[in-house]
Amino acid sequence: MFGIKFKKDTAQQAQDSAPEPSEKKAGFFARLRAKLNKGNSWLTYDLANLLPGGKIDEAVLDELETRLITADVGIETTERILSGLRKRVARKELGDLNALLNALRGSLLEILQPVEQPLEIDPAKSPFAVLVVGVNGAGKTTTIGKLAHLMKHHGMKVLLAAGDTFRAAAVEQLQIWGERNQVPVIAQATGADPAAVVFDAMQAAKARGCDVMIADTAGRLHTQSNLMDELKKIKRVMGRVDEAAPHEVLLVLDATQGQNALQQARLFHEALGVTGLVLTKLDGTAKGGIVLAIASELKIPIRFIGIGEGAEDFQAFQAEPFVDAVLKA
Repeated sequence: MFGIKFKKDTAQQAQDSAPEPSEKKAGFFARLRAKLNKGNSWLTYDLANLLPGGKIDEAVLDELETRLITADVGIETTERILSGLRKRVARKELGDLNALLNALRGSLLEILQPVEQPLEIDPAKSPFAVLVVGVNGAGKTTTIGKLAHLMKHHGMKVLLAAGDTFRAAAVEQLQIWGERNQVPVIAQATGADPAAVVFDAMQAAKARGCDVMIADTAGRLHTQSNLMDELKKIKRVMGRVDEAAPHEVLLVLDATQGQNALQQARLFHEALGVTGLVLTKLDGTAKGGIVLAIASELKIPIRFIGIGEGAEDFQAFQAEPFVDAVLKA
C-alpha cells in the first residue's frame, strides 16, 4: 500500500502498473522498529523479570502503565488500555506473559485500526485540493515534496502552491521539491497574501487539467488566533474556485513534540476541520506513544508516518506493523 486510494478507475492503470513495494514496506517498518526501540521494545523489555512465579499481578500492570505514560501515550489513553487488561487479569484470563502481550497487542490495534485510512483521491473532484497545515518545524514542506513524489508515481498530474510566503526561503524550498519531482509550483514574492497564492494555484491547476493541487502554508503557531484566521481565509478562498475545496485538510505533526502535538491537533481540528494527519520524525526521540494518544482521543485518520528525510522514509500508516514495531525488539 502506497497510501493513495482511488474512488474510481481513472487512475487504475497507473496504480496497477506500479511496482509492488513489499520489500520497501518491510524495510520501512523494520527501520521504524529499530528507531522506536533502539534495540529493545521500550514497552515490553524485561517484563518477564517482573513476573513472580510467572503470574501477572498488579506490579506488572503498574510498570506497563508507567512505560505508556512516559512514552506520551497520555493518562486517558493509558487508562483505556490498562482498564481492559486489569479486567482480564481479574477474570484470570491472562495466565502468562505471552497472554498478556497478546492482550496488549489487541488493545493497541483496537485503538489504531479505526484510524488506518489511506488518503482517498476522487478523480471527480479535479483538481483534488489538499491544504497542508501545521506549526513551524513539523515538516510540512518536506511532506508535500514526498506526497508529490508519491502521486506522480501513481501517474497523477500534480501542482504545488507556495502558500508559505512568510518564512525565509520557504518558496525556494518548495521549488526545489518541485524541480526534483518535475512538478510545477505556483509562487509569488515573499510577503504576498497566501490566500491569493493558493487561489491562483487552484485556478492554474484547473486550467492545466491537474489531478491534484497541494498547498503549503506558513507554520502556524496554534496559540495565535490571528494566524489561525489566516488559514481559515485560505480555506474560504479555495472554496471560491471549488465549493467542496479543500478536499483534504492535512495536518502535519512532529511526533517528538509529545502531548503538545495532541494539543496542536485539537486546536487545528477545531479551527479547520482536519481530515487527515501525518506524523513525522518518528526517527527522533519519540517512542510512538503520541500516535496512540491522538488516535484514541481525536480519532482523526492517520494518512502517513515519516522516519526520515528521504522519499523512502515516508509511508502510509498501517496499524498492525506499527503495533508490532512498538512491541518487538
